[in-house]
Amino acid sequence: MLVKQKVKYIQTLGQKKFREQEGLFIAEGPKLVKELLEADAASVREVYAVKDWMDDNQKLLNKTVAKEITEIELEKISQLTTPNKVVAIVQQYETGETIIAEDQITLALDNIQDPGNLGTIIRIADWFGIKQIVCSPDSADRYNPKVVQSTMGSIARVKVYYTDLEEWLGLQKGVSIYAASLYGEDVTTMKKIKEGIIIFGNESKGISGEIINLATTKITISKKGNAESLNAAVATGIILSHIIT
Repeated sequence: MLVKQKVKYIQTLGQKKFREQEGLFIAEGPKLVKELLEADAASVREVYAVKDWMDDNQKLLNKTVAKEITEIELEKISQLTTPNKVVAIVQQYETGETIIAEDQITLALDNIQDPGNLGTIIRIADWFGIKQIVCSPDSADRYNPKVVQSTMGSIARVKVYYTDLEEWLGLQKGVSIYAASLYGEDVTTMKKIKEGIIIFGNESKGISGEIINLATTKITISKKGNAESLNAAVATGIILSHIIT
């Protein structure tokens, strides 16, 4: 049985202030928690799950404190509208202070505020083998429960940094910087790249003027219909599918 104090503590991790204070975050659902346990079981501090999930996943829990709970208890600690079998408390991942852009592809996100978009972009980066994302400080929190949920485990494999994007980009001498824009070089005609920084902007405002001025090349997805713009995560997937080697 979960005591009230523990329930309240887990609930507080839904808030950024307490996540940062504790250095922890919440992950929920069978697929996501399994992915995190397989990727880095040592970072999964505690698991709270209903009996059938516990019975099916005992082999994954040898490095983790695990407690069987009831469906009612699950509802009390879940951040989801429809709780799904298991909640995990996970140690936030170390990123280090130095962000190296040479010899790899880096995504730079300027004020991406929708948690679902950020989580999906992290997942897309993982699909294409991209190991790091650099976000402006006003972007969504990588450990927001909706972000974590949307990554489907990729949060354990992709490093996400937060820094002054304009300042950081200004220091990247010798590395090509590409900015996703409504106008620019058609991505379908571009040569594949193995190194570079690709900037994606805010869902409604795009990339800020100060940031886009630092790009060496503006790139675009050729439009065939009448839609005004593309979802940021969708645009990320399309662009990476064309220019990543």
